[in-house]
Amino acid sequence: MGVEYKDYYKILGVEKNASADEINRAYKKLARKHHPDLNQGDKKSEERFKDLNEAHEVLKDPEKRKLYDQLGPNWQDGRNFRRPPGFENVRFEFGGMDGASGFSDFFESLFGGGRQGFSGSFGSDARGFSGSFGGGRARRGRDMETGITLSLEEAFHGGRKTVSLSGGPGTAPRSLEVNIPAGIRSGARIRLGGQGGPGNQGAPAGDLFLKVNIAAHPEFSLDDADVLYDLRLPAWDAALGVRVTIPTLAGKVELNVAPGTSSGKKLRLRGKGLGSGKNKGDQIVRISIDVPAAASPEMRRLWEALRITADGTTP
Repeated sequence: MGVEYKDYYKILGVEKNASADEINRAYKKLARKHHPDLNQGDKKSEERFKDLNEAHEVLKDPEKRKLYDQLGPNWQDGRNFRRPPGFENVRFEFGGMDGASGFSDFFESLFGGGRQGFSGSFGSDARGFSGSFGGGRARRGRDMETGITLSLEEAFHGGRKTVSLSGGPGTAPRSLEVNIPAGIRSGARIRLGGQGGPGNQGAPAGDLFLKVNIAAHPEFSLDDADVLYDLRLPAWDAALGVRVTIPTLAGKVELNVAPGTSSGKKLRLRGKGLGSGKNKGDQIVRISIDVPAAASPEMRRLWEALRITADGTTP
């Protein structure tokens, strides 16, 4: 039975000749829109988010993308492989010396690396194939990479997190306990030793790398390691100064806004961003001033009095 076909390009809304940057931009835009934290209880968004991650994991990797373009839904195991016409009764064999086989990297990927000794033949009735893999040298398992999406709070505080992996070539679905370093930033990779592809003939397994993606947040945004927060103030608080309570990833803090603060001014809270040590970012508070409309004659009179005073005359 074939694998259900998913058009990864269509899922991300890009053309088949899209560049890596175009693929990444499309993924980030759609992942923010459909992230489960922003669509709680919405099963369609949850499934859409899973499809987006699956599509991105394949298309961002040049080797996986090449296999997907050649094999479609069966790119992981080569189940779409068909022998070319004229291969009936063909016998071939090659030994264990690297480079001796002459087979392409693509063909080797279908059989898990053919340079370890192999012999076989296609039957005369063109219905089947028989062969065997010989005892080549032991080979360490392949390193693998997949994505992990964290909330901004998880990235800031770190800690233990259970990650469910769907499995890949040579690996079964499983769950792993992962230690998230506090302050980890988007794009960083977490290495899990020995959790990658299995080795052969007693060789160790490869490593698994989890590439971090930080989900969009309803209150904060990111600028590299800095956390951005927009604070809206009434005009009179900006003019007279005010002490306000604002959220940070480390908890609520008191912030003094000086008299005469203008819209667009940025206040910095040291060490409230991502990263660690000397590379730890800050929280940047961006001031935005709300100016109410003159909703009544009395309010209009007060605004006019302020304008006259600002011009240097007595109201």
